[in-house]
Amino acid sequence: MLIIPVKEGENIERALKKYKKKYDKTNVMKELRRRKEFTKPSVVSRQEKIKASYAQKMKSAEM
Repeated sequence: MLIIPVKEGENIERALKKYKKKYDKTNVMKELRRRKEFTKPSVVSRQEKIKASYAQKMKSAEM
């Protein structure tokens, strides 16, 4: 549960902005999307290898 302290006389838009910022920092939506569907560990490791090889290829192309 998020608790946002609102000072007396503070604008509601400012309080909403604080709430949204705090909500984004908790990564709730990211976690929900991640849990929505299961990916096998073998698929995850394969994707990581592909990303690593791509990054290495880009670094070597720069030099």
